[in-house]
Formats: sequence, structure tokens, C-alpha cells
Amino acid sequence: MRTTAPRPGPDLAGLGRLLLVVVALFAAVLGAVLATAAPAGAHAALTGSDPQRGAVVAKAPDQVSLTFSEKVAMADGSVRVLDPAGKRADTGSTSDLGSNTYGVKLKPGLPDGTFTVAYQVVSADSHPIAGAFTFSIGAPSDTKVVLPDQEVGGGLVGTLYDTARYLAYAGFIVVVGGAAFVLGCWPRGAGVRPLQRLVVAGWLVLTGATLATLLLRAPYTGSGKLADAFDLAGLGDVLQTKTGAALVSRLLLLAAAALFIAVLFGAYDKREDPKEKRDLAFGLAVGGGVVALGIAATWALAEHASTGIQAGLAMPVDVLHLLAVAVWLGGVGALLLCLYRAPLVDARAVRRFSRVAFASVVVLTVTGLYQSWRQVGSWTALVETDYGQLLLVKVALVVVLVGIASVSRRWTGRIAAEAGGLAPEAAAAAVVEQRGRAAATSTAATKTTSKATSKKKKPVAVAHSSRTGSGASATTDKVTDKATDKATGGATGAATGGTADADTGKTQPGKTEPGKTGPGKGKAEPGKPTPGKPAGDDKRAAQLARQRAAMDAAREKRVRDADPHRSGLRRSVLAEAGVAVVLLAVTTALTTTEPGRTVEETENTASSAQRAAGPVKLKVPFDTGGRDGKGTVRLELTPGRIGSNDLHVYANRPNGSAFDLPEVKVAFTLAAKDLGPLPVAPDRIATGHWSATGVQVPMAGKWKVAVTVRTSDIDQVTLDKNVQIG
Repeated sequence: MRTTAPRPGPDLAGLGRLLLVVVALFAAVLGAVLATAAPAGAHAALTGSDPQRGAVVAKAPDQVSLTFSEKVAMADGSVRVLDPAGKRADTGSTSDLGSNTYGVKLKPGLPDGTFTVAYQVVSADSHPIAGAFTFSIGAPSDTKVVLPDQEVGGGLVGTLYDTARYLAYAGFIVVVGGAAFVLGCWPRGAGVRPLQRLVVAGWLVLTGATLATLLLRAPYTGSGKLADAFDLAGLGDVLQTKTGAALVSRLLLLAAAALFIAVLFGAYDKREDPKEKRDLAFGLAVGGGVVALGIAATWALAEHASTGIQAGLAMPVDVLHLLAVAVWLGGVGALLLCLYRAPLVDARAVRRFSRVAFASVVVLTVTGLYQSWRQVGSWTALVETDYGQLLLVKVALVVVLVGIASVSRRWTGRIAAEAGGLAPEAAAAAVVEQRGRAAATSTAATKTTSKATSKKKKPVAVAHSSRTGSGASATTDKVTDKATDKATGGATGAATGGTADADTGKTQPGKTEPGKTGPGKGKAEPGKPTPGKPAGDDKRAAQLARQRAAMDAAREKRVRDADPHRSGLRRSVLAEAGVAVVLLAVTTALTTTEPGRTVEETENTASSAQRAAGPVKLKVPFDTGGRDGKGTVRLELTPGRIGSNDLHVYANRPNGSAFDLPEVKVAFTLAAKDLGPLPVAPDRIATGHWSATGVQVPMAGKWKVAVTVRTSDIDQVTLDKNVQIG
């Protein structure tokens, strides 16, 4: 009688409690680190220039300088200065002036008008940044300069570059996770063909994506044209950068990884002596770990972790984060493949991976919290910036992934406890054995009935035909008996610990290999006659071999389907893999997004400057000495910053009524820069009110504002007052 254990579902109440604990712990720790955040930067930002944005200078400067928040990679042509007609006004050569300031020389004899400064550089974390601003010589003018609408790093090249980055991360995860699964969880998996193909495919994807990233780097940070990917000069420039060196180092490490994979699936798989195999496994673990650390470091040394505060700590933390992700998600992919393509995977392997995955999640959480504090910095940046919102999506996906993983752990525990501690394949094989015995009993009953009938009816001999595959009834009975014995014997072997690898055809020590009925008996090769035997017998042997192969596959399917919990584990691991794919896409997007801390600091700086450069208001009493010569002049300069401003002048008598003065003039002087006086003659708008638009303030500083008031043909006075503008 066949009995099947009940199929209990996961404990949803326990799962809910686990998720609540994870979310509460994450919120508490993240809140603590965000509350103690300190200022830092990651992406470079333009913090100043000379001439300043919107400035009007009296004469042409010798050079234009730009100051960034951190060091940037800049080549000749990274900064272009265009005259009002759109022609180049710079010499093309850029120079490092120190203190994160870079300059480009201007051509002599430049005309008056509005000039455009366009820059495109690469920040220390490998991301390209670009921008433009204008300044004027003499007076502002119209300009014919048209800047490209395409954002730097965008377009087709940007899409291909981001795709290559995603594939590189995916390949790294598959290689590291698959190899770790074999060495740490299921050593017998080194001989499983699907697992071998998975790891090799991951290596090929990682190598191809790294080459594509290296070729696309020049157009990605420069022209944006796909054809420039094959420009050798541009490739040479890339190789001299930090990112280029990291990509070349990754390719060299991938050559070592190829050797590691060859040994893992070659010499290691063929080792029979347990001690030799343990020693080789130790060597592979050390060597593979060093290579994996090196490959992960090529990301940490060239991206966000290499800039900002605590870079010396952030880079090793980033390496650990990448390795934890790879071991966990790559192992999930390897386990999923084995559950579907290698149905006899050991229960011990599943239990080991469950422990490894839990440790990886712990490392991932700790390193992720540190990175969140470093890159986000505050609760405001977490919810209001693109980086913070993507980070919240990533956290949500990780929580979902942990929840699904807990379900997988429950299935794993039930598999381990199944059938009194037997491995799942042994329990399933026992079920198959029971089915085989039932089939054998049914066949025996049929044969008995057939014999009783043959006593009454004389059998008719039928000649055997090798073409049709038909034969005498006795022959058919023998084939049926052999098939039944094979299914039963195979199941019995599995129940006692004997398993054969369906993908490699290898038989482990002490195990019965499917397809062999005894010592010295093997498969006959189809199409090759055996000496001393008729050709018809060889064809019949080939036909029987195909039947045995089909029955082997059917037996393995019955073993897989008979497992009461394996299908549940397969479903949960498949869900993990699906969420992992989305999580990897979000992580890739995070690496190309400006950190929330930098965005918030830039906005705070801009708003502070705006508050400091608000409308300038002055109140100046005057007395020209003549009759009716006393009063007060009020000046308002709006918005009171560098560039174009509106000036309003109000005159009032001592009693507060509007004073209609014959003339009012204003002049601005910046003595520190030997600039001015810059005269302004406002137009009369109404009684006691004058106005002027387009008043240019070339640069920020302590300006002297001189106001000239005339109350009659001969009574006039000039008063001045110092005020900060910009």
C-alpha cells in the first residue's frame, strides 16, 4: 500500500512576524545612521567659475576657469567657449589649476557680446557630467549657439552602456554564486552538465559585457556616437583613466577565472580519492575567493565607493556587499537549475545553501545600511530624491526576497525531515519502487492468465522482424520483465543511496548506474555491428538501448514528481529568482543615479545662495542744502544677484509724500576687482518713482552704490553706501 506524507503549506503567521521583525530592525538602524549623517559628496558638481555665470565684464579675460566639488577627468576639448556667432573662442587646451579648478585659454581680440561656456567632464566616480553657462563682454547680446538636447550619457550609446553594465553584474553573480554553490554546498554538482553550462555562460556574459563597456566608454563620456566605440585614439584615452584601468584589470582576472572554472569542472570532478578532493577543494576555494574579491574590487575602485567620505572603508564594504549578493542570488539560480534539471540533488546541499543564504543576507543588510547612510544622508533625501526612491524600492524588493527565502527554508526543513531523515530522492525512489512492484505483480498476473489460455489454444509462431521491431509473444514478455526489473532495481538503488547523474552519465561509488543490468554489460553503439553477431541483433540491441534510455528518463521524472515537497521548493526558488532579476535591475540603476546626499547639498547650497542674494534694499537720506532739498531715497535691486536685475528708486519728502526730483542717477563700483563705476540712469515711472531694467551685476562682492540726487538746477548731492550683492 502506498502512503504519501501530507503536503503542509508554509506558516503565514510566522512569515508575517519574520517580515515585521526585519522591517522594524531595518527602520531602527537606518533611522539611527541617518540621524547622525555628516556632509559628503559623490558626483562632481560645478561650484564656481571665472567669469561667473551671467557676469558682464568690461574687457575679455585671458582664460575661463571652472571649479568643481571634487577632482574630475578632463581632456582637451572638455571645455568649449563659443562666441555670439557660435565659433570657438578658446584655444582647446585645458589645464589643472589646482584645488579642483580647471582652466582653458581664450583667443585674443574677442568681440563684445554674450559668450557660452559648455563643459563635459567625468567625475571621480566614473559618471559623465555636463553643463553650460554664459557671460558677456562689454554688454549682453544675442547668440547663435545651440547646445545639443541629448543628455550626456544618454541616447543609444547610453542604453547600450547601461545594458552592458547590467549584464556584467548578472554574469558576475552567476559565476560567483554557481561556483560557491558547487564548492560549498554540492561538490557532486561539479559533474552536472547543466550546472557547468550555467557557470560557463555566466563567465562568457561577464567577459563580453566588460569588453563592450570598455569599447563604449569613450562615446559614453564623449561624443555619444556609436561609431566612436571603435576609435583607437578614444580607446587609448579611456585606458589612461581610472575606469579604463579597472576594466582592463577585470579582463585579466577573468582569464584567471577561466582557469578556475576549468579545474573545478575538470580535475576536481574527476578526483576519486577523498583526501585529494578535499585538498583541491580548499585550494579552489582560496584561489577562487581571491579572484572573486579582485573582480568585485574593479567596481568598488571606480564607482561611488571610491569618492566621498570614508572611501577607505567604503570600498571594502562595497566589495563585501557585491560578494554577498553574488553568493545569495547566484546560488538561488544554481539551486533552481538543479531542482529542474538535476532531480537527484542532495537534500544536504539544499540545507547547506539555506545556511549560506542566511549568512549572505546578514552581510548584505549590514553593508547595505552603511552604504545607505553614506549615499543618502537624511530622511528628506531618502524620500525626495531619485536615488532615495530607488533605494526604497530596492529595500522593498529585498524584504520580499527575504520573505520568499524564509518559505524556501521551511520547505527545506520539511525535505530534511521527510521519510525519517532520508534524502528526498531516496524517499521518492521508495515510492517509485512501490509502484514498480505493483506493476510487476500486475504483469505476473497477466502472464499467468495468458498461460492458462495457451493450454486451450495452440500458439502460432511468428517470425521475428528486425525492421518492424516485432517478435514472438515470449520475446515481448521478456522485454516487459526486463523493463519492470530495471525500473524496480533503479528505484531500489536510489532508496539505498545509489544515484546516477542523468546529465553526465557518471555513476558515483557504490551506486547503481541506470542503463546497465550487470557487470560487464554496456550499451551497444547503434549502427556498428558487433563481431560474431548478425546485423539484425545489433539493430535490436540499439532499439533496446533507446528503450532503456526512455525508461531511465521516465523513472527520473517519476522520482521528481513523487517527492512530496520538491515541487513546493521549486516554486519558491523560482519566485526568488524572478524577484532577484528585478532587484539586479534596480541596483544597476542606483549605480548610475546621483546620490541623494549630493542632490540635497546642491539644492541647499543654491537655496542658501538665493536667500543671501535676495532683493537688495537701501534707504539713503539726502540734503542738497537748498530750499526744499531734504528727503529720503529708497533703492530696491531685484533679485539682487549676479546677472540681470531690476532697479527701482523711490524718493520721499520728510513728511512721507512722494518727491518728484528733477534727476536721479545710480552707479555701481566693485573696488576689489577694479570694476566700475557702472552707471545706471533710471526712467521716471510716476511721481517719486524711477525704474531701470536689465541692470547687470557682473560678479558677487561688496559693491559701492552711489546715488546722485538733484533737487534744483544748482542743488545736487551724491551719496554712497556699501552693500553685498550676489
